[in-house]
Amino acid sequence: MYSSIHRRAIRPLSVMIVAVLFVLLIPFQAFGASAWAPNTVYQKGTVVTYQNINYECTQTHTSLNGWEPPNTPALWKLSSAPVDTTPPTAPSSLQSPSQTTTTITLTWQASTDNIGVQQYRVYSGTTQVGTSANSPYQITGLSPNTLYSYTVRAVDAAGNVSTDSNTIQVRTAVPVVDNQPPTVPTNLRSTNTTNTTISLAWDASQDNIGVSQYEVIVNGQVAGTSAQTTFTITSLTASTTYAIAVRAVDEANNRSANSTIASITTKDTVAVAGKVLVGYWHNFNNGSTNIRLRDISPNFDVINVAFAEPVGDRATMAFTPYNATKEQFKADIAELRAKGKKVQISIGGAEGTVEMNTEADKQNFIRTMNAIIAEYNFDGLDIDLEGSSLALAGGDTNFRSPTTPKIVNLIAAVREILSTKSAAFQLTMAPETAYVQGGLVAYGGPWGAYLPVIHAFRDRMNFIHVQHYNTGSMTALDGRSYSQGTTDFQVAMAEMLLAGFPIGNNPNNMFPALREDQVAIGLPANQSAAGGGYTNPADIDKALKYITKGISYGGSYVLRKPTGYPNFRGVMTWSINWDKVANFGFSNPVRSSLNSLN
Repeated sequence: MYSSIHRRAIRPLSVMIVAVLFVLLIPFQAFGASAWAPNTVYQKGTVVTYQNINYECTQTHTSLNGWEPPNTPALWKLSSAPVDTTPPTAPSSLQSPSQTTTTITLTWQASTDNIGVQQYRVYSGTTQVGTSANSPYQITGLSPNTLYSYTVRAVDAAGNVSTDSNTIQVRTAVPVVDNQPPTVPTNLRSTNTTNTTISLAWDASQDNIGVSQYEVIVNGQVAGTSAQTTFTITSLTASTTYAIAVRAVDEANNRSANSTIASITTKDTVAVAGKVLVGYWHNFNNGSTNIRLRDISPNFDVINVAFAEPVGDRATMAFTPYNATKEQFKADIAELRAKGKKVQISIGGAEGTVEMNTEADKQNFIRTMNAIIAEYNFDGLDIDLEGSSLALAGGDTNFRSPTTPKIVNLIAAVREILSTKSAAFQLTMAPETAYVQGGLVAYGGPWGAYLPVIHAFRDRMNFIHVQHYNTGSMTALDGRSYSQGTTDFQVAMAEMLLAGFPIGNNPNNMFPALREDQVAIGLPANQSAAGGGYTNPADIDKALKYITKGISYGGSYVLRKPTGYPNFRGVMTWSINWDKVANFGFSNPVRSSLNSLN
């Protein structure tokens, strides 16, 4: 091969200087790196550019709007970034708008930075007492009537620290002598019972200072506490009557008298229903096929009507049948119900962003969803929120007690809707993998954002079918990454919910397992139905046999429970319409596989 070494020449010094300057003046981008884009599968290690800065992918995923690299540190890190030595500006206008005997709340004006402020460090004197992603910040565990001194510093992603903010001195409140107990809680009632749980609600107590919590008393013993006027008692015995009361506790630990005792009986133990095949029916024409609701394949047990969507804002919901009159559609639902099918209304979808950031949003959602459910007599509610509909705000780190408004309000709204329905009314969910199993590797933003919702309804939810498609690869309990569309992926992702998993790989923060009959898997009906994740029916059959009976297919993933999970619930597909396009090439074989497991 002819070598270029024989043609090498000494370049003039001026040319070399110009070349060096040209390189230095290029905006910082990796040569050959493409710009970040939504709805794209990015593999771990891929480098992209965003706003002229390079980012390296740290977790294989499919990107979405709202998941831009600076917004999702769980997915992206700076890649060979230019050295950033510029510190943020100092936070300004530090003040304390409120204090209690044991807490002080601080607020400040945000700092600015050439790249971006990552966090704020709060100091008492020279001792750091906390960090916050933004203002305000509450300091707890303080002593009453005590003077404290505080400053705040800003820190950017490169670790540069600003100078101190202004210093303020703040005194905690003087304790008030309080010997007055709260009033007795009233109207204690059960909002739902299962064979092992009783959900309660009651009317709030009043106090001269403030009620701090309620104690729930079961058969004379305190079974738990709640800061709200609701509580669910778990781990009960079927067909058993319990004597239940509540009492209020104020900040000074004064207790009210017990409420009137309610005698509530748990339900009988019932056999788990057979394996279900769930399908989504399109209430729109997307080029798949137009099909009347009454004409769907009899293979399906549960039909999710897709979708009720927001109008005008992101909380006021609406639904109108697209290919039938309202009366025809209601007749179709009645006909399917007569055949033993469940017809549910699903909310959200890929394009229906549902967000309840305020109390008004929540009330609009409750009002309009109750109206839709009542008008069409739907059998259940399916939660299929995607994109920015659910995302954890900064500092929201406890799935058992979320603080993100849109998540807190969603839980409260669904609880209120369910409180007006019979026990036969179903609740199901269809999240994407990042929002559930993604919580194994990170908890923040979209990662793990569904976990507070699942946990809030773990005793009421009928089943969940995570979308095992449009997801890329995901990390499983064995620490290995598995690709969508494979038998290993179906088994590994299912067992994370069947066995439980450590959030953020922290063994001290476990997301508890769901019941076997609450877990199903979601798959596309054909290759046109999703951007990725299609699994052929033969591999689905292998996955189902391994999950339910422990019959190995010799794959890489090994079940933690070798005998399997016999009450595993079934399979969901997107969608009934795409299944018909495929001449029932999904529902026929999968129905047969499920029947063989009953």
